[in-house]
Amino acid sequence: MGSAKVKERILVVDDSPNTLEVIQRQLAALGYQVLTAPGVPEAIALLESAPVQLVITDLKMPKASGLDLVQHVRENCKGTGVMMITGYPSIRGAVDAIQTGAEEFLPKPFTDEELALAVRKTIDRQRHCRAQVPSPPPAAPDPSGLIGASASMRSVLAAIRRAASSAATVLITGESGTGKELVARAIHYGSPHAAAPFVPVNCGGIPEGLLESELFGHVKGAFTGAIESRAGLFHAADGGTIFLDEVSEMSLAMQVKLLRVIQEKEVTMVGSARTRKLDVRLLAATNKNLPELVAKGTFREDLFYRLNVITIHLPPIRDRGDDILLLIRHFVERYSAEASRPPLRFSERALRILQNYNWPGNVRELENVIQRLAVMNDGDLVDAPDLPQLMRFSALRKTSLTRPLAEVEHEYIWNVLESVGGNKSKAAEILGIDRKTLRLKLGHRRT
Repeated sequence: MGSAKVKERILVVDDSPNTLEVIQRQLAALGYQVLTAPGVPEAIALLESAPVQLVITDLKMPKASGLDLVQHVRENCKGTGVMMITGYPSIRGAVDAIQTGAEEFLPKPFTDEELALAVRKTIDRQRHCRAQVPSPPPAAPDPSGLIGASASMRSVLAAIRRAASSAATVLITGESGTGKELVARAIHYGSPHAAAPFVPVNCGGIPEGLLESELFGHVKGAFTGAIESRAGLFHAADGGTIFLDEVSEMSLAMQVKLLRVIQEKEVTMVGSARTRKLDVRLLAATNKNLPELVAKGTFREDLFYRLNVITIHLPPIRDRGDDILLLIRHFVERYSAEASRPPLRFSERALRILQNYNWPGNVRELENVIQRLAVMNDGDLVDAPDLPQLMRFSALRKTSLTRPLAEVEHEYIWNVLESVGGNKSKAAEILGIDRKTLRLKLGHRRT
């Protein structure tokens, strides 16, 4: 047998020391660089420390199986081939190995020639696996800018058209990142008042002590620092639409004042006794369950009914089927053009991960991921290892059940924060905690 022309590095994983020694000796004789590991955790540590062209793994091992390692390699190690060996050969085992991502399945015992041939075939196949991969179908954006062809999104688009022809108050609900402001803009710009102002307000982003002044304005001398009179955001929206995002973050005191504005269609500036009539269409949004907040006494029931004249609920993208492919294509076209590069392509495995991921940050999180790939990815092909770590399978994470709860919580918080591009307000929404609690939890040292 001749020696290999290229000194590829191979990692052999088996819980049998004898098997490791035999395979190491055989491969070293062929000129390969050989690393060995007695189990999956040790193998992952080696994979993180040095590039490996091929992993040869046993099927049955304690703690984590070879199938776990195959999936880990496929989703975390770009350009690494995988070959499975086992002393318990079966058709089911071979099918599972190939479906999980192994290129070769070699039953024990095997000869030196069989091992050499399987290794060579696996390395050659991995080297030439840059065939064309399917791209998502073309996006079909609605004139509103919302993208989606699922039944749930068709219902949303129909509701937007009906709401746009009405002057009624609209409550837009849905998880963080689903596109509630886009819906609000679509309603406004599809209405007879499209030429008038559209004024978005993030109620959760304005300190409580300033919110009344920001919304309704103030007169000179109304409070310390009020050196001149200033109109509020309701005044700015006169004749058009004001969009109150995160309306559930308002205090009960502010809810009373907002209720009066809705009922009387007039505002009173802070520090003034005079009212002013305004013609403003009100749209509101929340990612919270307002009926639950009403039952708890943290949201006024009368305000809820005033806001809830028309309700439009945006579904999370995990419930929108193939809409995620349309969204991927849309963001790929946008951010590839911005980065002056050819459009990204996605392997079948990468697309499957994107489709199966839970997307706590919804469309906003997906957009962040695609933008990052367009800027940072080497080459045009996106494979599983190019995706954010929190999306990928980890055999080590799966088998580690000895971590303290605080450590797991801290990791999850950081993963959610990363999913929304570092936006602490959005992360707090997803986690169901306030910003102060989030800051305290982030203040602990990450382990």
